[in-house]
Amino acid sequence: MAAPKKYPDELRQRALRLYRESDPKPVIKRLAEQLGVHPEALRNWIRQDEADRGERDDRPTTDMVEENRRLRREVAELRRVNEILKAASSYFAQELDPTRRRS
Repeated sequence: MAAPKKYPDELRQRALRLYRESDPKPVIKRLAEQLGVHPEALRNWIRQDEADRGERDDRPTTDMVEENRRLRREVAELRRVNEILKAASSYFAQELDPTRRRS
């Protein structure tokens, strides 16, 4: 389970809008101080926003991250089901084995 968010989504959206609409681009450290957020948090938000907009390709988009999480959960569930089916198959193979002696 993910950790709770430290900053509200509204603050994140406002910070990104301020950064995008500024010309020239503000110094991240100063903007972060004005908004009351950690500079690295703001820097990460900006990088992720740029990735989501297709402006950089050094990190996955938010949609890709969410799809990967969904697929990991699905694979884990399928593996659990597969283990159950293997165990059931093995059990029934033993029960139906005519050479197996019963007590």
